[in-house]
Amino acid sequence: MTEEELVGLCRNGNKNAWEELYSIYKPRVLKIARRFFLSGGETEDLVQEGMCGLYSAVNGYNQGENFSAYAYVCIRNRIVDAVKKSCGAKNSALNNFLPIVEVGGEWLSPVNPEDEIIKREDKREFLYSIGKVLSSFEFKAVIMYTDGMTLAEISSALGKNPKSIDNALTRAKHKLQKFILTEQ
Repeated sequence: MTEEELVGLCRNGNKNAWEELYSIYKPRVLKIARRFFLSGGETEDLVQEGMCGLYSAVNGYNQGENFSAYAYVCIRNRIVDAVKKSCGAKNSALNNFLPIVEVGGEWLSPVNPEDEIIKREDKREFLYSIGKVLSSFEFKAVIMYTDGMTLAEISSALGKNPKSIDNALTRAKHKLQKFILTEQ
């Protein structure tokens, strides 16, 4: 059975079709989620967001489109949105906590707390800065490109032609270069 047929059955309330689609997309969602860092969260949180994106893809899918590409964009967008939201000031208290592990009655930190804070701050600032400088489309294209996707794969996933993707990457490169020069 094709993915498009499974989507049709899912919309009609077939739970077996949903379980089949879920099992097909679970490894794909996990692969996408592992490419991101969620401040104050874990990969499983991003997987959950990705599965919500799959649910949205099932409900928003139009017959005749490539479901796989459409689902990829929905899943990735949902994960990227979760990462962007986690970088906001509202979540800063949650993002800066340090886990403590109890070992033999003594409280020990699993890593050097200063290094952990610096690492988290650097990642959060990097994503936050890129999110402020680039448009949503440019941000998605850059993330996909840095994940190793080709222009053809990105254009298929985002539903844009390769020239549009190339232009977005070029604009992003210039914006980021200008941003880096003004920060120094």
